[in-house]
Amino acid sequence: MGLIVQKFGGSSVADADKIRNVARIITETYRRGHNVVAVLSAQGDTTDDLIAKAKEINPKASRREMDMLLSTGEQISCSLCAMAIEAMGYPVVSLTGWQAGFKTDSSYSSARIKTVQTERLITELDKRCIVIVTGFQGINKYDDITTLGRGGSDTSAVALAAILHADLCQIYTDVDGIYTADPRSVTGARKLEEITYDEMLELASLGAQVLHNRSVEMAKRYNVNLEVLSSFTGKPGTKVKEVVKVVEKSHVSGVAKDKNVARVAVVGVADEPGIAFKIFSLLAKHSINVDLILQSIGRNNTKDISFTISRKDMEATKALLEERKDYIHFERVDVSDDIAKVSIVGAGMINNPGVAAQMFEALYSANINIHMISTSEIKVSVLVDDDDANRAVQAIHDKFYSEFGNRG
Repeated sequence: MGLIVQKFGGSSVADADKIRNVARIITETYRRGHNVVAVLSAQGDTTDDLIAKAKEINPKASRREMDMLLSTGEQISCSLCAMAIEAMGYPVVSLTGWQAGFKTDSSYSSARIKTVQTERLITELDKRCIVIVTGFQGINKYDDITTLGRGGSDTSAVALAAILHADLCQIYTDVDGIYTADPRSVTGARKLEEITYDEMLELASLGAQVLHNRSVEMAKRYNVNLEVLSSFTGKPGTKVKEVVKVVEKSHVSGVAKDKNVARVAVVGVADEPGIAFKIFSLLAKHSINVDLILQSIGRNNTKDISFTISRKDMEATKALLEERKDYIHFERVDVSDDIAKVSIVGAGMINNPGVAAQMFEALYSANINIHMISTSEIKVSVLVDDDDANRAVQAIHDKFYSEFGNRG
């Protein structure tokens, strides 16, 4: 008998029939002799609906009150699932994040887990109860409800698997594993049998929406046995692990797209020491994350610095920079959100020169212009026009997977 943590996303619990299906999966695992802790997201579009309701009342509501509101979505799905399992005759208890022992910091809407106090969980498991836990939430030192941000239920599940030393953490979603690209939009996308933590972390950070990047980071740190699979098909999923068997020629494990990107160009920056520090320390102070950075030689002893940020931070970034124009010394700030970031990821790239060139060839053949480039040991990212993003992903995927065949 082992302990299995199972997480079910919003699409898996979207209506009554799907909740009954989730209850069936949970109880089948329980009948095989395992202890089960299930983590559930809010149903379907519940979180978006709650945000819309908040905007009707107060478009500038505090993050604390937003967390108070948004936490209710998971409580609904968990209680309904527990009722379904009760109706099937199994012992079950549903717990909120704070009842399950999740202690977080006080960063409302994007809280970090500090610890999980497991006494209540272990007590219920010792009674052979199925435990259903609300994902995405916890409680801070002020006894206020906090939420972990979008995708936070993945992080809740992995945290529980880590602290309870679970034998397996299964992430159930609406696709039956991790693919070489989004199978809903890329023709020929192929499911991977396994992928490394590092590759999955890059893909999650670069726009792939199967797993939240913080959950992958935690799984790697605590060596959590992780599997991504479908709650609808019953097929084996994709294992995420430290080392995978390499049986294929392709050095690219996936192609990702991120449209939640804006480009900022600080034009005519004074060519003097400390300017980059002034710009990026200002943004860091206001919790604005910067991704791709490009510095070019300008004119008349000036230079231009371009970088990418999340679209939601675009106007705030422009305002911050313009407020400090005299301090930073530049001519103007240009911003644009009609762009997208397209990336390839693969642990095999580091020892195989020419992978980036093949990516650029694919974009050239599709007549797609590249605005910025960023590379690391296992990824290459490019900035393209938003209208070209889907074609770019398809062209790159065709380039690697028509030449090299399937991975896994």
